[in-house]
Amino acid sequence: MSIVIGGMIGLGKTSVADTLNGYFKSKGIDSKVFYEAVDDNPILPLYYELTPDELEARRIPFLLQLFFLNKRFKTIKECGNWNEPIYTIQDRSIYEDWYFAFVNKTLGRISDLEFRMYEDLAENMMEELKELPKKAPDLMVYLKGSFDTVLDRIMARGRSFEINPELQEYYFEVWKGYDDWVINHYNASEVLIIDMDTTDVVKRPEDAIRVCHEVDQKLKEVLNLKAHISY
Repeated sequence: MSIVIGGMIGLGKTSVADTLNGYFKSKGIDSKVFYEAVDDNPILPLYYELTPDELEARRIPFLLQLFFLNKRFKTIKECGNWNEPIYTIQDRSIYEDWYFAFVNKTLGRISDLEFRMYEDLAENMMEELKELPKKAPDLMVYLKGSFDTVLDRIMARGRSFEINPELQEYYFEVWKGYDDWVINHYNASEVLIIDMDTTDVVKRPEDAIRVCHEVDQKLKEVLNLKAHISY
């Protein structure tokens, strides 16, 4: 089974991924988490710290999108090489990467030409993935939360390059269209929505248990649906 954890910056994708990984292993299920490339990303701090003029001059937003696209393409290939009953858990997916590129285009940080080049490259990559036994996830666990919760979580985790008050406009632009994109445009897999306004898998063990059980139940529904279709 392949799971992706999606959602707004700061809402706890990695924590949920680790929680699910521990839950599956406790049940004797072999699982592996594929983390988003953040700590080893040389471009991401520049994206948050440079002035708008510096970002434009150095085309940092476009370079960042290419960096993430390349990393996520590699992750999908790695996930596709794992055979059942391995459970793979991806910390954000290649499908969401397009949404972030779209937001950067909307903000004028990526030009129309760069966005077309990005889309062409992404489409070529997805064509290559058709050769894999399975490229699409079985389930997206989407972490949904209010903008206040997003800001609170970003501040709480304390990454220095993320807490500049001037970044709030960017965060809001990403946040305001995220739910619509997932609910109305994402179609690669089934979706389970977790309300992060009322969920904290790190500080409240009961929340972690609840989320794991909800994911487990949803995966069973997905398996039953696939079995019914095959039959």
